[in-house]
Amino acid sequence: MRLRCRVDRCKEGRKKRARFHSANPSPLNKNRGKREQAAKRAGSDESLCRILLPLRRLEACAGDGKRATGAPDGAENEAHPQDVERNPSDMRERRAPPWPKGKFWPQKSESDQRGSALDPGEMRRKPDAWAAAFSRIGDRYMDKAKSQQAGAPREAAESYKHAWETYNFARWPVENSAGKKQAYAKALEAFAAYGRLIDPPLEIVRIPFEGKEIVGYLRLPPNVRPAPLLIGISGLDTRKEDVAANSDGLIRRGIAVLALDMPGTGQAPLKVDVGAERMYSRALDYLQTRPEIDAKRIVVRGQSWSGYWAAKLAYTERERLRGAVVHGVGIHGYFQPEFQKKGLTTREYLFDLFPARSAVYEAKTMDEFLAYGPRLSLLEGGFLDKPSAPMLLVNGEKDTQQPIADLYLMMKHGDPKDAWVNPAGGHMGRSEQWPQRMILDRVVMPWIERALAAPAQK
Repeated sequence: MRLRCRVDRCKEGRKKRARFHSANPSPLNKNRGKREQAAKRAGSDESLCRILLPLRRLEACAGDGKRATGAPDGAENEAHPQDVERNPSDMRERRAPPWPKGKFWPQKSESDQRGSALDPGEMRRKPDAWAAAFSRIGDRYMDKAKSQQAGAPREAAESYKHAWETYNFARWPVENSAGKKQAYAKALEAFAAYGRLIDPPLEIVRIPFEGKEIVGYLRLPPNVRPAPLLIGISGLDTRKEDVAANSDGLIRRGIAVLALDMPGTGQAPLKVDVGAERMYSRALDYLQTRPEIDAKRIVVRGQSWSGYWAAKLAYTERERLRGAVVHGVGIHGYFQPEFQKKGLTTREYLFDLFPARSAVYEAKTMDEFLAYGPRLSLLEGGFLDKPSAPMLLVNGEKDTQQPIADLYLMMKHGDPKDAWVNPAGGHMGRSEQWPQRMILDRVVMPWIERALAAPAQK
């Protein structure tokens, strides 16, 4: 199977496609013979994963022909087919080269006419097949890690990380089948093993909460006591493990990290509902008891869907936060049925967007889902004109998953806020010129550092 760029059937379109293929030979066709031999040795599961993993990096075309990224909702990093083939963990570390403008999806080559191409509809109908294919690869990494642990702990850590990444994709975007639930359980096991072997290690914290518990990962920078801290909240289809796995940049800056799931996902004790931010207030209470943490210097960051929770905490926990990064802004229009009906058709998402979005409400039908969301509006809830902690709002003008109008709405109400909008950006501001890593390094991280260094609000 190969990925093709579909363009309009016109003379100019053919020229563009010809120029692209001549200047940029497909990474999937390069060294094809070697890869096919390796796939035969590894088995069909390995071959399948090499086909599917690059889909995290596919890009969709906005209506005006300009490109917007197509990574899963809230995804922190981009991947490239060639990188994934070398090492699955690299999809969280390496930046992909630019793709051409156009709409990408899997199509059958002449040799694939017997049905080997990926069909997102089939993945939707058979979630356990998706989970099983990736989980078998994760199992191999787990076995490898266990064999390495006694004599080569550093290599074992990398193998555990590879296992987690593969299991994590097996359960993506939502654990809505027996196979995906099992994959998530394996992902948690692999990530816990990985967290124990890295330096500094991850601590699993369990905070009593309303007869249940809030589970999070705490990572402290060495030689910084008490340390300022970022509360990182995962998005709709990411989990707290994704936040913790990408904490090295904060640790290098002397900033501790507490990674938490957003309500309705992962191990969160609550579904999404009015008042669910109280679980984060309880986490702030807990942080007050940790002498290694400077409880007066805490910033919260929400990505994609969880930008909502960062924004709400900026109002409800104004006195205890130095700032809030709302990276992906959905606070009013996002919850309206008119937007959701349109947003569920976005080409920025691979598949199962409705199951992922409805699961956080525990809604079973479309009507129930559409009726549930409006109650969460911060405008209707009377929050927007209240005093708030400092906020950084980040998004792209062409985002099809969260309306850019919500960002501008927040700017027009309440205290002054900082904002960064990419005119050519899609979800969370991503574009070819501004990939996710660049936005984090040049926009988000400097703002967090300034917020933690600033004098406390009176």
